[in-house]
Amino acid sequence: MKTTHIIILVLIAAAIAVLVQYTGDLTTYETIASAKEKEGKFVNLIAKLDQHKPVEYDAVKNPNYLSFTAIDTLGNSIKVIYHDNKPTDMEKSERIVLKGRVKDGLFECKDILLKCPSKYKDDPKAMQQLQTSN
Repeated sequence: MKTTHIIILVLIAAAIAVLVQYTGDLTTYETIASAKEKEGKFVNLIAKLDQHKPVEYDAVKNPNYLSFTAIDTLGNSIKVIYHDNKPTDMEKSERIVLKGRVKDGLFECKDILLKCPSKYKDDPKAMQQLQTSN
């Protein structure tokens, strides 16, 4: 084999290794129904806080226990258990990204990411200025 062939094969192998590494980082978002089908497997859910169900959090009694009900866009709901501090302004968030797994009908959450309400949502003038500036 020529030296150029060997170099090309090494570059192709390196490119494949990089692609395999990055495909592991790609995240897909599940619905509550599909997450329940994948019980025990780590998933990402996009949901919102169910305002009609109580949020259980007592910073004095146990600051590392938060329980609430999440509801997805299809109307499915699941009880979420999070063993960490309650995120600030969670009730005001439009959407919540929950990272964790379903176990025994509950979603055991490892991380919560909040999507804050848009600052342009209630201000049509600001939205119009944003659109004209682009």
